Amino acid sequence: MKHRLPLLFYSYLATEMLAPFFASFLIMNGVFFLIKLIPFLNLVLELDISLGDFIRIFSYLFPNMFLYSIPMAAMLGITVGFSRLANDTEILAFKASGIGIYQALPPLIAISLVISLLTGYFSIRLIPAGDTAMQHMMYQLAKEKIDKGIRERTFTEALGDLVVHIDYTDPDTGIWNNVWVSDMRDRATPAITMARFGTMDTDMETMVVTLIFKNGTMQIPEDRTAQTISFDRYVIRIPLKLPARSPAVKKRGTMNMSELMQNAREKGLDTPSGRSYHTEFHKRLVLPVGCFFLSLLGMPLGLQAGPGRRAIGVPFGLMFYITYYVMFTMSRNLATGGALPVPLIMWMPNALFCIMAVVSINKVAHEKPLVSPYVQEFLERIVGSVISLFQRLYAFIRREDDRDAKTLGEVVVEKKILRGNARTRIFHFPECDYYYSQDCSVEFKDSEVALKAGFDPCMFCRTILVDKQAEERQPG
Repeated sequence: MKHRLPLLFYSYLATEMLAPFFASFLIMNGVFFLIKLIPFLNLVLELDISLGDFIRIFSYLFPNMFLYSIPMAAMLGITVGFSRLANDTEILAFKASGIGIYQALPPLIAISLVISLLTGYFSIRLIPAGDTAMQHMMYQLAKEKIDKGIRERTFTEALGDLVVHIDYTDPDTGIWNNVWVSDMRDRATPAITMARFGTMDTDMETMVVTLIFKNGTMQIPEDRTAQTISFDRYVIRIPLKLPARSPAVKKRGTMNMSELMQNAREKGLDTPSGRSYHTEFHKRLVLPVGCFFLSLLGMPLGLQAGPGRRAIGVPFGLMFYITYYVMFTMSRNLATGGALPVPLIMWMPNALFCIMAVVSINKVAHEKPLVSPYVQEFLERIVGSVISLFQRLYAFIRREDDRDAKTLGEVVVEKKILRGNARTRIFHFPECDYYYSQDCSVEFKDSEVALKAGFDPCMFCRTILVDKQAEERQPG
């Protein structure tokens, strides 16, 4: 039984973390899918994409979305999981049973590591493969559009600046008969080509469409005359212009890790071109490791919740997530155009968040606040002052409708009784979030009665009380 208890405990914690992780993962990818869908609607209409091809396109795009959605979902899932445990006093029950925070680290580290390895697989393997497959698929779709677009006895503009008309297509050989072409490339007046036969060929490697005409003439108009050229064989090569990216050569996003490092060394690690390849190499490693540290940081943020306390873990988690990616973007730009070593710059955000995660976990394990009480009180005072300012503005607007109000704060505060918690001996104004708590069962006529009874206001209500007392001391 002693050997099964840790496994049961670890599986329970893993379930608490994974449930909100999958929920966050589905929600965020649904949002990202809708964001990506809007630009692709034009592509679907332009290339007449079928449902199967549409699904394939987004299957190639999902690895790029997962690279950013998985870290956010992991951090939010772990934060929400530990927030629920803290709010339900289960963390307190664990500590009372002799189970400390450090004993909860194995499932946290295991889940964070698995999610990071999954993110690394997307970053290193699936994203380059998806980009390559996307380019070839887009090329194939554009080629199919051209093949379908060139019909018999129909003027076709599927080749951009070339308008093609064919009289007849041999069903056995696919050779065009009686071809007419209007070429508007780099011309104000089109050059007309008429040929007895014609064929079309495509090159998957260079992504170029080649038109071959035989036994024809080409009329090239000039200012006042026209030049007629007869030919036995005439070739037109057209680089395929795709609605999305159309690289004729392999780009950084489609290269594997060894190709990136090889290109960086060939071009020179200190040259701008070499640094861009070197930066892309480290980018694919930095983000999965950063996902690991962000996931670890979710536990101390989640443990900031508790009975009678605001759950600040989720907003703080989003703030840390945005901060990390802002720092990552800055590091990537500095690494590409800076003079310092690329690895030093690219791994700096991860080093900082690693220190933050270790320090935060150590503090919550020893039941210390993540920030100094003075800093926390200072932030609460600022938030309280801002809220009080809006309350004053609201009271001023209400005073215009209620001429009988004596002071600025009476409209909102004095017309309602106060409520207090008999156990903590803290009272709250109606504007406070804890005013309607079930623990606040004691009611007071005003703040003076509550203070005489030995109750104190909470941090937020203290600012309201100070403002009220200051207004009462004003003459008139």
